Amino acid sequence: MSGASLAEKDTDSSGVKNSTKKIPEPHSSPFYNRLVPTYQAFWPAVARRRIIATIESLSIPPDSKVLEVGVGTGMSLDSYPHNISLTGVDLSEAMLAEAQNLINEKGYQHINVLPMNAENLEFPDSSFDMVMSFHTISVVSDPRKMMSEIVRVCKPGGRILLINHFRSENPLIARVVDSAGNITKRLGWRTDLNIDEVISDLPLRLDDCYKTSKLSLFTVMKATCKPELATA
Repeated sequence: MSGASLAEKDTDSSGVKNSTKKIPEPHSSPFYNRLVPTYQAFWPAVARRRIIATIESLSIPPDSKVLEVGVGTGMSLDSYPHNISLTGVDLSEAMLAEAQNLINEKGYQHINVLPMNAENLEFPDSSFDMVMSFHTISVVSDPRKMMSEIVRVCKPGGRILLINHFRSENPLIARVVDSAGNITKRLGWRTDLNIDEVISDLPLRLDDCYKTSKLSLFTVMKATCKPELATA
């Protein structure tokens, strides 16, 4: 797969046939395309260490089929073991191009990236053993729809990992952060997203939900998908 452009791939690492070769123009792509230089300069310093540590904590088994929703510029790709099949999807053409450049430079044969809307994942039901998403669910137009799609494409008994900012349970902190909501919404992300709003009534077992430090704004959520079906 090394050296192949996004337009040259006919199938992804999950065996899904690509019906189009051209990356679509998503509704939010222009904003993120302009953001790429700033994103690459600033965001890894904020998020990379947390993402790496959390991926490593999963001890992903060999031959697992893994999906990362909102792969961006590929900041997390070095963190995954090489003995798995990893698919990354994102809306932004500019960010996917950076991720593909990284894949080509590293010669990664186990990673494929595709243009795709997180709210409409173009994979069959129960396609993946694990689904990851880092700092994405608060920037989509319908977080609940994105989470439903993640659950749909994850196998029964599969694992789901989210890292994101969710509204604090501390009323004082929540009010302070909410005060920035009008600004952040114009930039494309929400500060008031509640984790219960995202996962309630979905076939998930919440296994862990924690912050990596007392001062962190971000929450790590680990869950098992459709556990009743896995044990049936």
